Amino acid sequence: MKTKLLTALFVSSAYLSYGQNTLLPKALVDFDAYEKLVPEVKAHRKCRLIDLETFLKMSKENGTIILDTRSDSLFNRKHIKGAIHLNFSDFTQANLLREIQNPETRILIYCNNNFSDDQINFASKLVLPAMVKKKIKPITLALNIPT
Repeated sequence: MKTKLLTALFVSSAYLSYGQNTLLPKALVDFDAYEKLVPEVKAHRKCRLIDLETFLKMSKENGTIILDTRSDSLFNRKHIKGAIHLNFSDFTQANLLREIQNPETRILIYCNNNFSDDQINFASKLVLPAMVKKKIKPITLALNIPT
């Protein structure tokens, strides 16, 4: 019994001292840098957002690909004909280069946020407050940004 108690005490103190001396790595997300980048990205996006008619016209032109950035399951259920799939969570330079080798390629991107008439296959991230009857404005989650 004494051996078990000493072992438990030793393991506990080792665990606690390890936790105190171990620093967690700094997060790789730099929110301050993100905030500084927002005005530049906003201007960049503004001149690149297109309507559906333009999207469809451009999608038929040579050197253009359609990129679906939704989850695997939603892409497999329904997607625009000819679209290639790369989940937004998997966006890395290596993965993008694997899908799009030519830097001159025009890329038309779509995701859930671009469709409002099919909430099953293109579910919006719009959240309605519990008190809808009080006519509270819907809350849009940060990632519900038209791409």
